[in-house]
Amino acid sequence: MVVGASSGLGRCIGIGLARRGAHVALLARRREQLEAAAKDAGPSTFAIECDVTDEDSAQSAIAEAANGLGGIDALVYATGVGPLARLADTDAATWRRTFDTNVTGAALITSAAIEHLTASAGTAAYLSSVSASLTPPWPGLAAYAVSKAALDKLVEAWRAEHPHVGFTRVVVGDCGGGEGDAQTQFATGWDMELAAELFPVWSARGYLSGSLIDVDHLVTAIDGVLRGGATLSIPSITLAPRPPAPS
Repeated sequence: MVVGASSGLGRCIGIGLARRGAHVALLARRREQLEAAAKDAGPSTFAIECDVTDEDSAQSAIAEAANGLGGIDALVYATGVGPLARLADTDAATWRRTFDTNVTGAALITSAAIEHLTASAGTAAYLSSVSASLTPPWPGLAAYAVSKAALDKLVEAWRAEHPHVGFTRVVVGDCGGGEGDAQTQFATGWDMELAAELFPVWSARGYLSGSLIDVDHLVTAIDGVLRGGATLSIPSITLAPRPPAPS
């Protein structure tokens, strides 16, 4: 089950896992894009509308997924938003939206799925960010980094209370995704003037590697985590691109 699968990395992961032989339920809010993703993934895949910020929606979507899949062996939480704003300009609504999606949504989805994951001795993987653990917070992306740091601790908390389920934090560096709807949607809605101001700061501080992770490598890594989770403890993996070779 892949949550946040209508676009971006979530779409790439859902389709990639299906093409590697998994039976996959794709969950997200946008029905039309979900159905297109399920069609691209193949006949072993189906689409389920789900708003992770709504508890009833999360519970009904998980129940539908478990029924359609005959249980849930694995969960990938790929949903995330990254608003661009300086801290002093980040209002309460932005903080709430970021935490509702990146943290509370992950908690609600996992709560709804935990009975199924326990029964299958399954695995749950959550996409995190280098900005939450490997670099200082990026100016302009503080709300995102803080929420991902909270997500990291949430994954640890689930592991502490449910040790017979495999919980993995997947730390991801710069990754562009695929083409069309599979492209990363991370910068959607950004103030491009502010982004132009901050980009040189990120570059000067060495936060930008100058290259991107191949999304197929990300899918392969997650596939390995999910398949190995039944016998291995994999608390965390990190995928970051190597800097380009000097010319």
